[in-house]
Amino acid sequence: MTHEKWPLASAVGNCLRAIGLPFTTASTDAVIGHPTTAINPRKGFGTMKLSKILTASLAGTLSTASWATDPASIDLAGFEFTPTLDLTESYDDNYRGLRDGAGSSWVTSVNPKFLLSAETRNSGYQLEYEFDDQTYHSDDRASHTDHHLRFRSILEFNSRNRLRWNLGYHRIEETIDLADPDDNENDKYDRSVAGATYSYGTLSGLNQLDFGINREGIRYRNSGDLNADEERDSTMFNTVWYHRLGGSTRSLVELRHTDHDYVRSGSNRDSTNDAALFGATWEATAKTSGTLRLGAERKNFDSNTREDYTSPMWEVGVAWEPRTYSVVKLNTRRAFDEGDDGASTVQDTTTRLSWEHEWSAFIRTDLDYRYSERDYKAIERQDDRTSYGLGVTYSPDRWVDVSLGYRHTENDSSVREKSYDRNIYQLSLSLSL
Repeated sequence: MTHEKWPLASAVGNCLRAIGLPFTTASTDAVIGHPTTAINPRKGFGTMKLSKILTASLAGTLSTASWATDPASIDLAGFEFTPTLDLTESYDDNYRGLRDGAGSSWVTSVNPKFLLSAETRNSGYQLEYEFDDQTYHSDDRASHTDHHLRFRSILEFNSRNRLRWNLGYHRIEETIDLADPDDNENDKYDRSVAGATYSYGTLSGLNQLDFGINREGIRYRNSGDLNADEERDSTMFNTVWYHRLGGSTRSLVELRHTDHDYVRSGSNRDSTNDAALFGATWEATAKTSGTLRLGAERKNFDSNTREDYTSPMWEVGVAWEPRTYSVVKLNTRRAFDEGDDGASTVQDTTTRLSWEHEWSAFIRTDLDYRYSERDYKAIERQDDRTSYGLGVTYSPDRWVDVSLGYRHTENDSSVREKSYDRNIYQLSLSLSL
């Protein structure tokens, strides 16, 4: 569901779009103020676990949500109820991400979503629940059901004061990038999130200030002590100053502070991340829109046994729309993620280029390319990950999409057993009212 499909966009929703912060049902629990992706339990705010990135990238390639069905709603005691259903059959030739002894399987996914929304003149609310039942026909241990519950709200008290807040709970299993690949047990975890951002300043004014806080908790459900050292609570504070340069262009200055508190007693992984960023956000300027953040980030560990790190940091997202039916997007990010596989921290640099094109009222295609460099600090490991995908979607009617897609991923690691190739072939059917 996009801004046009939720009436709040005509009033309060414009608050977010004016500063480049979309408020959509397609987003998950992205950090308020940084609408990127879901949060990886082994990384930190604003990133997604690599296996979920691949799946989400393929879903994005198939474009079953953003360009596809236009769901109708049912009036339910003054609320808008919007159900949708995605049915997917895919073939994954390396669902564990192994160099040797790769396992392949057909995978059936049943993914219903239920959205309940309401609005008043100055407020909007959304409650969303979905589950994704994934059956691996060649491996019962890989089969699982993910659950996602989200609540989002935006309140406009007056022209100068606004509040956005969200709550979320996720029960997830991963089949790839496992803590112990030899054990053949999915990584199983629960993730709870809560966030809020208060904005001061008129949308058309010269200046605006945002003050945000986000809280995340990660708890694993694996057998024994598997992944117990990954459990943590993270709290992030951020402040952003926007200054209008003219038209729809604003400069920005942002400060972030994140505290990572690991649950295991005596852990030497407790740390803080501090970042200072500057940049700009713009919309509909020379057929482009986007946000640019550049700066530096420092990772400080509480323990003297760990080395601290400082590095340049950036977050860039640009969309170029030469035609109303065609858009090219460039996204790139460099930041410190939480440590993994013995690393104290992982410096991630990722760039993604995509092209979405509507050839007619019924046919559209999507192409994307992603390249990531992951430097595992304190251990001798460097991963270069390349991924590309393509998809075509046929929309015979407003309420139905049929999509066919393919994605290839290659992970080239300095640690031999961490290298692998993976191919996914996918056929999807998206239905709505």
